[in-house]
Amino acid sequence: MDDHNLNAESKSDLKPELNIVKLADVVRDSGVGFGTSGARGLVSKLTEAVCAAYTQAFLSVLAQSFDCRRVALGIDLRPSSPAIAAYCAHAIALAGFEVDFCGALPTPALALYAQSQNIPAIMVTGSHIPFDRNGLKFYRPDGEISKADETAMLAAKVVLSDSGEPYVLPLINAQALAAYESRYVDFFPAGILNGLHIGVYEHSSVARDPIKRVLEKLGASVVSLGRTDVFVPIDTEAVSTEDVELGREWSEQYGFDAIISTDGDGDRPLIGDESGHWLRGDIVGLLSARYLGIKTLATPVSCNTAIEKSGAFTQVVRTKIGSPYVIAAMQALATGDLKIAGFEANGGFLLGSTITDKDKQLLALPTRDAILPILAVLSAAQQSNVKLSVLAMDLPGRYTASDRLQNFPTETSKNLIQAWADDAAAFIALLDYQYGLPVMQDTTDGLRLTFDSDVIIHLRPSGNAPEFRCYSEASTAQDAESITRKVLQVISQFR
Repeated sequence: MDDHNLNAESKSDLKPELNIVKLADVVRDSGVGFGTSGARGLVSKLTEAVCAAYTQAFLSVLAQSFDCRRVALGIDLRPSSPAIAAYCAHAIALAGFEVDFCGALPTPALALYAQSQNIPAIMVTGSHIPFDRNGLKFYRPDGEISKADETAMLAAKVVLSDSGEPYVLPLINAQALAAYESRYVDFFPAGILNGLHIGVYEHSSVARDPIKRVLEKLGASVVSLGRTDVFVPIDTEAVSTEDVELGREWSEQYGFDAIISTDGDGDRPLIGDESGHWLRGDIVGLLSARYLGIKTLATPVSCNTAIEKSGAFTQVVRTKIGSPYVIAAMQALATGDLKIAGFEANGGFLLGSTITDKDKQLLALPTRDAILPILAVLSAAQQSNVKLSVLAMDLPGRYTASDRLQNFPTETSKNLIQAWADDAAAFIALLDYQYGLPVMQDTTDGLRLTFDSDVIIHLRPSGNAPEFRCYSEASTAQDAESITRKVLQVISQFR
């Protein structure tokens, strides 16, 4: 046998060389990266190799602190979610873990189940972002992964490959969803919602059926609205003009006491009063915390300053935007028997400590949740025997509005904000000095300017999509909305 043939035979006996890379390399090449909460990207980029890489990195980092052999897995109702879940499930199984598939359920329901079972979890969801995108949220046995965990995952080495093999998801374990619903039905007083006529704007929210069941079990009469099999990206921080009009039309048609909805994965509430007016998420959070007797709060810098001005809380810590930052702040505050919670401008409510009411307990759930603030606000109105529109009337007169420019390159957003942070006068000049001069500048997350007119303008890039966001605060709702429109109109020229 000649050398040529010998070399050929030797090479044929070798196994293909594994393509081992860091997760950071996968992020760079795919564009699927970590945002304010979880990894997000285009569906077309969430291939089997990319999903498997994220799953491998998560499990490898997890193994450094926890000894567990089962992983809970859930999905939202996006059309792409089952396939992505199958990719993750296959990677979980190949790594030697059991896949505990919980089916379609709200993100906080999966988080609660993982916490109760002391196991990790992966939720396939893009939350509120458009349907051509999707994402992954990761939970350790003790809660959401931290920014430090994200950094460790990015440094982790993974095998980048497509198996090419079909994978069938396991049968659904219904225990997680059932426990989530029971959590609230068991804690809130029986019949607390008796007499309330409530519309549930279902759209494509994975929480639409659980919310309806919980409301009915607590005594409400419920009407289903706007259910669709086509994914609808509801952003509770920037409610569309169409949804504003829908709220008013439904209120006039049905005479509801409230209209309830959530974003796609059920961790952000949307609550409309008896007139169909959608309440701001930070006001929902404030009212919820007050009803639950919370005294210590962690909340992002973008939330309404009525939180401090209300005098309802003994300590308020402001954070960067994103649940990992709120959770980190709650953990730092967790001393003694303090009642601790957090909430974001999107309305997502994080319970940092267990709440006890007589012989009932509501266990801490330090991840964004929509059902708790919905029930807290409705119960507060019932307890005070007032309409939802009246509930916030005793709060300081501070109003917020927010919206975003979509398809706005993230790098452009960052460059503009940095330039205006270095030279605020340049930004103010673009607004023709309409709101006065700044008396305070905050760069905790983006650029937040407080003017001598008491107007606040906060600019930042979205952490989940190529969007430029503007948050405004003023003494009237009309002014806040007008300011937001004007600022975004001015910024749109830089797109």
